[in-house]
Amino acid sequence: MKHATRWIAFAAAVVIVALGVVLALNVSSGPAEEGRLAGERAPEFRVERFDGAEVVLSELTGSGRTVFVNFWNSWCIPCRQEHPALVEFYDRHRDDPDFAMVGIVRDDTESEARAYVDREGVAWTVAFDPGKRAALDFGTTGQPESFMIAPDGLVVAEQFGPVTVDDLELMLRIARGQL
Repeated sequence: MKHATRWIAFAAAVVIVALGVVLALNVSSGPAEEGRLAGERAPEFRVERFDGAEVVLSELTGSGRTVFVNFWNSWCIPCRQEHPALVEFYDRHRDDPDFAMVGIVRDDTESEARAYVDREGVAWTVAFDPGKRAALDFGTTGQPESFMIAPDGLVVAEQFGPVTVDDLELMLRIARGQL
């Protein structure tokens, strides 16, 4: 019996280590200029802001803006971890006439998302994704997932997992053709 317990503990440890390796290999360490959508036209989306107004991607890019899109939800721990970086980045660029930032709520309730936005004082555009159409079109598999879209409508960088301010600044420079 004593040896059986050791083997079970050893097997459990091997499984845990294997899962850790798989997770570590699947989490992005920075924005990718290559990925599922990088270099492709961003999927058109129509999402609904909290006040009921519609946000349409082509209207943002059509007016010459670089658009940062972040899929998130209120219960996601990595989303909460990246929030300070989003706040700092938005504060740096909120007055740039060629920039827009849209947070799209993914897999969350309206009440929880609204409570989070109110509690955290989120200042950028936040929208619901009726029918999860935008999330599906962008091929999201979790959250947070972020995409930088150039004014010509092409996705120039994307990241799965939390972003840092440095990641965001790099993505913006790429979109603006500064790299």
